[in-house]
Amino acid sequence: MSTTVQTDSRAEVTLDTDTVDTIAILEADAAVHGRPARAKLTWSQEDDGEWVATYGGYFGGSVDKRDGRYVASDTFGLVVGDFASLEEAQGRLADQLHVMLPPVIRPVE
Repeated sequence: MSTTVQTDSRAEVTLDTDTVDTIAILEADAAVHGRPARAKLTWSQEDDGEWVATYGGYFGGSVDKRDGRYVASDTFGLVVGDFASLEEAQGRLADQLHVMLPPVIRPVE
């Protein structure tokens, strides 16, 4: 006799109070002042099925291919979502980074 067990691929992450407060302040500021220009976002494929984002020159998160789906995680390691395509996952992560880290704009060298 065999039993199939479904596992949840989401990870639980605990953020400290300062990080939660910083995210809330950035979101509130963006709501009041509008969105600034987006920081430069670049992607590199680190391994087969793993892409890493650099946002404004800093680590922005990653997209991992799991069971034919694409899981995007932000700069804090929080799962942004599970998507059918790489492009959709990268786009959603880019949008999330722009909301979370609007002032992260470094001049391109």
